[in-house]
Amino acid sequence: MTKKVGIMSMQRIINYGSFLQAYGLKSILEELGAKVEFVDYHPGKCLVEEKKESNKIKRLASKVLEALEIDTSLSNKINFINYKRSYKKKYLPMLDISTVANYNTKLDTLVIGSDEVFNCVQSNSNVGFAPDLFGANSEAERLISYAASFGNTTLEKLNHYHKIEEITSYLSVFNAISVRDENSKKIIINLLNITPNKNLDPVLMYDYIHKCNKIPSNLHLDKPYIILYGYSGRLTKEEAKIVENFAKKNGKKILFLGGIQHCNGVFKDCSPFDVLGYFKNADCIITDTFHGTIFSLINHKPFLTIVRKSENNSYGNQEKLTDLLSTFNLSHRAVSELSSIDSIYESIDYDYVEEKLAVEREKTYNFLKENI
Repeated sequence: MTKKVGIMSMQRIINYGSFLQAYGLKSILEELGAKVEFVDYHPGKCLVEEKKESNKIKRLASKVLEALEIDTSLSNKINFINYKRSYKKKYLPMLDISTVANYNTKLDTLVIGSDEVFNCVQSNSNVGFAPDLFGANSEAERLISYAASFGNTTLEKLNHYHKIEEITSYLSVFNAISVRDENSKKIIINLLNITPNKNLDPVLMYDYIHKCNKIPSNLHLDKPYIILYGYSGRLTKEEAKIVENFAKKNGKKILFLGGIQHCNGVFKDCSPFDVLGYFKNADCIITDTFHGTIFSLINHKPFLTIVRKSENNSYGNQEKLTDLLSTFNLSHRAVSELSSIDSIYESIDYDYVEEKLAVEREKTYNFLKENI
């Protein structure tokens, strides 16, 4: 009998990594014979006060103004705004997700993850502290997580906001827990006194390069290019200028994907599968994101990842990126700033990466097969 399996993740977030991890996990579960659907969660009140306007219209207006303030061409700004406006309409149907939220958890198994589903100490009102993401109110026969992450939520933050007891009570009813990084593993060990399974992100675990027939092979610019991949404006003007000078010195163009930055380049509004196609044909990649790093890895590209520390309530990527890179013996690809940008062409042992992926993919299929 076919198992009915739900995935509760960040599938509606306007982000290529969120889309591809959702598509990857769905594909793996379908390979295992499951009938898969995506399940939505109810956002909760933010534990951290959101600095931006809480009114949706005002928040949207502020996002538009932020984009217009980026120091790049007007055409890039317009294309980026149009990308944000049309993303859900164009790409969510590729995941069989409709505009109507699906809160049904009467399933054989509910899988929570991947992505930062446990990252509850944050100021994003689209998530907030959402008990649904910890399995509260689930009516599924089995409740598991897969490669779930607390992001930059730490034990110290959970204790500060007096959420340890509540989260422990939610997680204690899970049939199996899988996390994707050491910070998340540490939290689970401390809360539940068990060692969770540790699995890699679905974008790594689903073999996109050999299994996905939706990735175009002929995407490129009219000259060799560097991909600058990150949320709009998160690279500082100084960082963007270093990349611009590096590109000019080496006769490369700059391609923006996912966001625009403070320098000359070309922004492409394209599908998540097109993104992997552009990564495949890039000269090298500079990113400060988790999934930008993964897109580089699976395409065997030279890359540098800017690692940023969490300070106060500001966004930080240190917890997840240092763990990801160390897993593949690539900690030297992490930089705190770009003064050493020329090191991007130093060799990467992609034979080791592939050997590691083969082992981890087998672990993933075994874990999911046993638990759905």
